[in-house]
Amino acid sequence: MRRRRVRPPAPTSEFAGFRFPPEVIVWAVRWYLRFALSYRDVEELLAARGIKVDHVTVYRWVQRFTPLVADAARPGRHRPRDRGFVDETYVKVTGRWTSLYRAVDQRGQVIDVLANARRDQTAAHQFFTRALSHGPRPVEVTTDKAPVYPRILDDLLPEACHVDAAKKNNRIEADHGRLKARLRPMRGLKRLRSVQTISSGHAFVQNIRRGHDELGIDTDPHARLTAAFAELTLAI
Repeated sequence: MRRRRVRPPAPTSEFAGFRFPPEVIVWAVRWYLRFALSYRDVEELLAARGIKVDHVTVYRWVQRFTPLVADAARPGRHRPRDRGFVDETYVKVTGRWTSLYRAVDQRGQVIDVLANARRDQTAAHQFFTRALSHGPRPVEVTTDKAPVYPRILDDLLPEACHVDAAKKNNRIEADHGRLKARLRPMRGLKRLRSVQTISSGHAFVQNIRRGHDELGIDTDPHARLTAAFAELTLAI
C-alpha cells in the first residue's frame, strides 16, 4: 500500500482571518504611530473614508501589528553609529510613573526602547544588554549622572568612553519630546505592554522617516513612510 504524501501547510498571511483588508489595517496602524491621534481619532478618519471600525478594534490592530511590522523591517535597518546617547524618561501607567529607557546614536537613529516598572540597576542592565545586541559596540556612551551607569558600563563596555557632563545629553532629551507629543492625546496608559508597543512603534516610524532604514528610500521623503508600510504589508 502506497503512503499518501503529505504536503506541508502553505504559509498564511498574518492578516488572515481579519474582516478588513490589510491596507485598511496598515493605514490605521501607520496613522496612529505617526501622528498625535487617539484611537477614536483614527476611528473618525476611517469613517470619513466610508470604513466603519470601532476604536477598540483599532487598539487591537495597533497592539498586534506594530511588533510584526517592526520585525519585518528589521533586516533593512541601518547599523547604529559608534556614539550612543542613553537616558530615561517617565510615563504614567494606571496613575503610577514608569521608567522608559531610550537610546539614540549621533545621527538620531533610535537604537532601542525599554519600558520598566522600576528604575534600578537591574532595569538599566537589561536595557543596555538589549541595545548592544542591535549592532557594533559604541566607542562612546553619553548618559546623565545616574550612579548606576558607571558600574554597568564598566561591566558591559569597559573599553568605551563614558561621558556624563552637563548638557552633553541634550540630543536624546530633545528626542524624548517627540515621543511625549505622541503620547499626550492618549487618556492614560493602563498596561506596561502598551507603553512598550507604542514607544517601540514610534521609534520604528521615526527611524524610517529619518532615513535610517532601507524601506521607501526610492520615494520622496514625505512619502517614505507610506511606501515603507506598503512594502511591509506584503512581507507580513
